[in-house]
Amino acid sequence: MKSRIDTPKPFAHARASAFVVIVCVLLLSPRGGVGQVESFGSNANDSYYGNSNVDSPRVTIDRPKPVYMLIERDPRIHGLKPFQPLVDAAAAGSTLRPPPGLYAGPVNVNKPLIIEGGGAVTIDAGDKGTVMTLNANDSVVRGLRLTGSGASHDTDDACLDVRGNRNVVEDLTADNCLFGIDLKQSSHSIVRNNRIRSKPLDLGMRGDGLRLWYSHDNLIEANEVIDSRDMVAWYSHRNVFRGNMGQRSRYSLHFMFADDNIVENNHFKNNSVGVYFMYTHGGAARGNIISHATGATGMGIGFKESSGTVIEGNEIIYCGVGIGSDLSPFQPDSTIELRGNRFAYNGVAILFNSEKGGNNLTDNIFEGNLQDVSYGSLTENPEKNFWEGNYWDTYQGFDANGDGIGDTPHESYAWADQIWMEFPMASFFRASPVLELLNFLERLAPFSSPALILRDGKPRFTQPRRESTP
Repeated sequence: MKSRIDTPKPFAHARASAFVVIVCVLLLSPRGGVGQVESFGSNANDSYYGNSNVDSPRVTIDRPKPVYMLIERDPRIHGLKPFQPLVDAAAAGSTLRPPPGLYAGPVNVNKPLIIEGGGAVTIDAGDKGTVMTLNANDSVVRGLRLTGSGASHDTDDACLDVRGNRNVVEDLTADNCLFGIDLKQSSHSIVRNNRIRSKPLDLGMRGDGLRLWYSHDNLIEANEVIDSRDMVAWYSHRNVFRGNMGQRSRYSLHFMFADDNIVENNHFKNNSVGVYFMYTHGGAARGNIISHATGATGMGIGFKESSGTVIEGNEIIYCGVGIGSDLSPFQPDSTIELRGNRFAYNGVAILFNSEKGGNNLTDNIFEGNLQDVSYGSLTENPEKNFWEGNYWDTYQGFDANGDGIGDTPHESYAWADQIWMEFPMASFFRASPVLELLNFLERLAPFSSPALILRDGKPRFTQPRRESTP
């Protein structure tokens, strides 16, 4: 007797044939399959390694934006002139200088255009949707105030969506918007001298002040991002972030799967995290001031499975953790270079978790930290990392010949520190009278073997003078 779950053979053969036909159609489809994102260059690797063709057709990756009737928008804009007719009437490639005043959004720019607001033009979307969308190449948006986006994360309501290449966005004020300036598949553009704030929501509910998604070779310069959630770059390579201010946000700058980005001369303060490199390769952070990243997750610069990065000439001060490293460098035979930085008055200047080695630390300054270097757990081989020429305010040696280098190596050991290395929750009691006494007794008359944390063979005896900070 045939089981009820058996399929008659002719029907089974028909299903198999249909499956084969569907697979062949998908494989031979010019778009390479359903839902696949096309490459930006001549092949899939071009966009990743620098040969991106920014004129390749874009892939539609935005959710359809809802259309709101005027009656659905805040009454404050009901009597305002719409800005869209001015855009529609302007010829492609021309310069639009609208009369000063208040205008109603939304605005969609779908042709090359130069819009000069002169700091006297405000466009308000009445708390619904995105205020302005720039869906064109070779355009300029300058001197506008964009305000009043919606509050939907589903549709990424923003002050300005940028969806074209070789554009310039500068001198904007973007406020009362969920997301600030959102670049998606937008390359070779300049975003400069903008003032960006999110909506007055709880930190986790705000949008990103500045976001790059699959956007390469852009210059992000002299922007101010305050009271936002993050400034982020996802899958975006070879961008330069220079001279920006980030304050009272979560991540001042967060890279994910984003390679060879440069972060220089920025000032990030009062954020949960300064700069975070996650699943990245290459890139550098130079000449930045990162301060007051406090709280349970406070961190100046962080690494997660990243490799080949240079951290140079930064001031990392008053942070819970100065640099936190997890499984970094990640790629075999790669390194992370930390040189010429100043770590001052942090809880832990450098914290290694899941230690793999490959970190080279030279010519750095360590002063006033509660703990200079720590490990998430005790390491069996602390000399996997290279230390040389650093200044340590805890160095206890001499410089008899006056060459500026200590006569003996600087060695740091974990005494009572071993307690919170093995039991992180015990760090809550660090600096308490009981643990301070225990630490003193451990050093005075050790009743257990201390663990070597680091050895700097050529420590600086005098603190080097630093050039003026940016």
